[in-house]
Amino acid sequence: MRQGKPTGPDMHVHIAGETLRNPVIAASGTFGYGVEFEEIVSLNRIGAFVTKGLSRAPMEGNASPRILETAGGMINAIGLQNIGVQAFLQDKLPHIRRIPGATCIANIFGYRLEDYFAVVRALNKAEGILFYELNVSCPNTSEGGMVFGTDAHMLYELVIKVKAIAQRPLIVKLSPNVTSIANMAKAAVDAGADAISLVNTFVSLAIDIETVQPRIANITGGLSGPAIKPIALRMVHEVARAVKVPIIGMGGIATTEDAVEFLMAGATAVQVGTANFADPRATENIANGLRKWCVRHAVARVSDLTGSFMP
Repeated sequence: MRQGKPTGPDMHVHIAGETLRNPVIAASGTFGYGVEFEEIVSLNRIGAFVTKGLSRAPMEGNASPRILETAGGMINAIGLQNIGVQAFLQDKLPHIRRIPGATCIANIFGYRLEDYFAVVRALNKAEGILFYELNVSCPNTSEGGMVFGTDAHMLYELVIKVKAIAQRPLIVKLSPNVTSIANMAKAAVDAGADAISLVNTFVSLAIDIETVQPRIANITGGLSGPAIKPIALRMVHEVARAVKVPIIGMGGIATTEDAVEFLMAGATAVQVGTANFADPRATENIANGLRKWCVRHAVARVSDLTGSFMP
């Protein structure tokens, strides 16, 4: 019997020599370690998920209150709470590897270069991880607290040294709290980044006008959600014109149409973050919606959308 040709659009995208089934990824910090969503989300219908940031040792995070709903989004100051890389390898990753179709990206961070090295070396020994995503929005305690991702020289040094020991492709997740996001992307790519993801949250503040106290215990937190989307979209477009590696766009994506905009602006893939708090199935819904959008608009390959916005 002759087999018919596959029907429908090709939803595959290619990043750093690897292929994702579609370009919609669940963002770090909003999807646990993936296993928590196993019974809610069909992990074989999303492109991938990114773990909570993994540190050298377990971290309890910041004091409460550390989440605040705002107009069009939320402020969070979780403080990178996580179980640590060794517990992840022992308790989470074996489970992830047993989930059919689950694609895991490990987000890693540290407060010194040695912290990043320790996490990467531990993960290098494990199976079941596709990429590393390097969180550079942490203060380098060896340099007086300056954030890695806000100084181009410091970012270059971090990426080139992590790249030298990483046994998987390296995505660098950029902070938007900089003068030129394009220059930071260039520094990361010059140092060997295989892909860029952007943007992380915007530093923000909320005040309780009755008590005249901050509404977040940490005083400031990171703003995310639909309120930041137009700025994030502009930054993705700027970076797409500045570097030649794949870009993973994020920042306020809550609908299929949002995802399409980021792809048109130059992203190869997108990450869905804050929307997962309102609807745990948001990433899967957007992935399904993107396929339907491509059908309605006669898009044969979703990858054709990338960079199609050329004013």
